[in-house]
Amino acid sequence: MLPGSAERQQAAPWEAQEVAAAAAEATEEQVCVDAGAAGEPERTTGGEQLKDPAPAPAQPRAAEEGDARDPPRPSPSLPRSKPAPARGLCPHDKPRSKGRSCKRGSSRRPDESRPRRPVTVDSSKARTSLDALKISIRQLKWKEFPFGRRLPCDIYWHGVSFHDSDIFSGQVNKFPGMTEMVRKITLSRAVRIMQELFPDEYNFYPRSWILPDEFQLFVAQVRMVKDGDPSWKPTFIVKPDGGCQGDGIYLIKDPSDIRLAGTLQSRPAVVQEYICKPLLIDKLKFDIRLYVLLKSLDPLEIYIAKDGLSRFCTEPYQEPTPKNLHHIFMHLTNYSLNIHSGNFVHSDSANTGSKRTFSSILCRLSSKGVDIKKVWSDIISLVIKTVIALTPELKVFYQSDIPAGKPGPTCFQILGFDILLMKNLKPILLEVNANPSMRIEHEQELSPGVFENVPSLVDEEVKVAVIRDTLRLMDPLKKKRENHFPDIYMDRKHRFPPVSDRMSSSKLQLSKLSIVRSQQFEKPLAGKADTSDSDMATAPDGSTNSEAHLPSICLKQVFPKYAKHFNYLRLVDRLANLFIRFLGIKGTMKLGPTGFRTFIRNCKLSSSSLSMAAVDILYIDITRRWNSMTLDQRDSGMCLQAFTEAFFYLAQRKFKMMPLHEQVASLIDLCEYHLSLLDEKRLVCGRSGTSWCQPPCSGTPQEATPLAQLSEVTSPPHLNSANKLSQSKHFLS
Repeated sequence: MLPGSAERQQAAPWEAQEVAAAAAEATEEQVCVDAGAAGEPERTTGGEQLKDPAPAPAQPRAAEEGDARDPPRPSPSLPRSKPAPARGLCPHDKPRSKGRSCKRGSSRRPDESRPRRPVTVDSSKARTSLDALKISIRQLKWKEFPFGRRLPCDIYWHGVSFHDSDIFSGQVNKFPGMTEMVRKITLSRAVRIMQELFPDEYNFYPRSWILPDEFQLFVAQVRMVKDGDPSWKPTFIVKPDGGCQGDGIYLIKDPSDIRLAGTLQSRPAVVQEYICKPLLIDKLKFDIRLYVLLKSLDPLEIYIAKDGLSRFCTEPYQEPTPKNLHHIFMHLTNYSLNIHSGNFVHSDSANTGSKRTFSSILCRLSSKGVDIKKVWSDIISLVIKTVIALTPELKVFYQSDIPAGKPGPTCFQILGFDILLMKNLKPILLEVNANPSMRIEHEQELSPGVFENVPSLVDEEVKVAVIRDTLRLMDPLKKKRENHFPDIYMDRKHRFPPVSDRMSSSKLQLSKLSIVRSQQFEKPLAGKADTSDSDMATAPDGSTNSEAHLPSICLKQVFPKYAKHFNYLRLVDRLANLFIRFLGIKGTMKLGPTGFRTFIRNCKLSSSSLSMAAVDILYIDITRRWNSMTLDQRDSGMCLQAFTEAFFYLAQRKFKMMPLHEQVASLIDLCEYHLSLLDEKRLVCGRSGTSWCQPPCSGTPQEATPLAQLSEVTSPPHLNSANKLSQSKHFLS
């Protein structure tokens, strides 16, 4: 029977049922199938009973390897109801073999008795994102619990923080510590560490100083640059550490203009170089709000929304002068500020108004000959590098709130990246928002003092898609279905095993000939067949995919997709793994003096030039200085950033005449090498049943044999540093 014939069209739906029946056989030992895991059909409304859908004629599709199987049976015309088989017989009145199920495809699947369980979402803490979340849940046909639920939910949607409520299972849309990590000061310190290691890779973040701690340094460096170049007339922007929505931001031309009178002591801030030459559209300055999904921390998974928002100033831009420094509607792009301007334009069009879609800006730039792919590539690089700078300390927060072995939820989070395009189209990172606004309406003044919330179509177009597709990616029941039926959720080109594994060589030659002939008959319909097959994807139970009515996912994976280009930057991430290993007590975030000494001893870093007494002094000096700069004084000890500074100092002492990133990479390699030896030693001791083994240098030859063999196979990294450092990027990836 040739594919594409009438018989083939009639039997196509039953092929899908055969695949579902085969998947059901793989789970024959499972007594009860989890509701929702097997993709049951939706519950019908009005109390109607479920009925078998009539097999609609399927679109013809091109022949594949799977078509070389035996021809499918014609559509049966048996009624649905069938008397139960006698005890000991299969549904086809055959003797039931022990441990085996009936090989013939059954018309009733084991998961058909129960409707598919919807995903449950607790939205009681959603706050400002509630409207967009409700629309997304409605489009996905999931079940929302706006007032919470006594039983656990699949997903918890928090509005502000991970700690909005105690959760011990499911998934929550916040990472512990994310709010603290993206504050102005913490973000600047995290990026500064990466700028020390890779200055050329992290030149997308303006030079920053932390006030009041670095005020004298700020004054000295500005004076030094001005003395060397009298024509340099910089502008600086001061941002309060905990500020949001443009609160407390102002511009200055000279360090003496900073408002020191009591404000910085009670409200620390970051001062940055102001970007004086931004890209202008319609003579207005604008920035870009891009939404980034951090799906997982370990392994690292990053997605970027394909569209974002462009927020415009409401006064024509001029370069900063002492006369216009205070014109906030000219220099600050914050929506919460410009909405109070008389020139703010509300528009339902994505191409006009004071808030537009980023895609409309790209279309306009493309019409002027701008390389849009290059712009997107630079933005993706900026996002990945920024997340790489944030992940080390996020890991420390994560293990503190959810220690290994303790029940807890898995986390994901939507971040808002504020990016400015310079006149040369280079993207500059302004800030990262842990709680980007997901409101899809704006306030409109009907009369003086009387406001009304009016829907914003531009916001709804972008934000609802981001939330909906984030939920689709985090769908826990979809993961269960993929685990139960992995073959069915694979790409259809790789769904079946090779034909050579299922056929003899003689039949294989005939089937190849028939496939070639069928492809010749179906050539005009090949493109159409592929489209219909992707649009009408089937669930494991043979029903239509519940997401078939939804648009394609607007979130694009950028990591680990491009991991090989960025893995060499993850030095501090490996350093954080060392830090967490020696924390000792679960739930703590600071390293004590004993843990630091153990780190030095186990990694063999002490020597005649670095005694343990010098190690103690190093620990005390660095820890005391960092504790004086940290607002959180609840725990005493060495934080990750202090440990990083100490590690850099040790790397510069041990490996001289190298760039800093090579020094740090070499020391990390050395530490990981010695720790792997220690782990191997403990493993050997555990197998031999002894509680402890002597060090290899002091033990008997028999005791030291396994470690001696290991050291012969694995040489210390620093002995071959020249070869390794020349290929450091490949080694780290």
